[in-house]
Amino acid sequence: MFAIRMLENGDVVVSGRFDASRVDEAYLVLDRVKGTVRVDMKELEYISSAGLGALLRTQKRLADAGQSLILTNMSKMVRDVFRIARFDLIFRIEEQA
Repeated sequence: MFAIRMLENGDVVVSGRFDASRVDEAYLVLDRVKGTVRVDMKELEYISSAGLGALLRTQKRLADAGQSLILTNMSKMVRDVFRIARFDLIFRIEEQA
């Protein structure tokens, strides 16, 4: 199962398995992001290269406007995926609060 939603403050919450079959669903939310926001990944179980690509596309769009995604509350496994892909050099990643 996968879910993505935007909170009233503009932040985004992602949960479940973020793979190629869910990218279009994710874009419905990510394309509405207008400024720097936090993406809470506390309940994200898995992210594929397609999920990484969706986040990267959003990050690039925001960076052009001087904004960014701040990724928060990653599990060790998800954080390892970002580290191995070297996406930890592209995204601001905050430890669990």
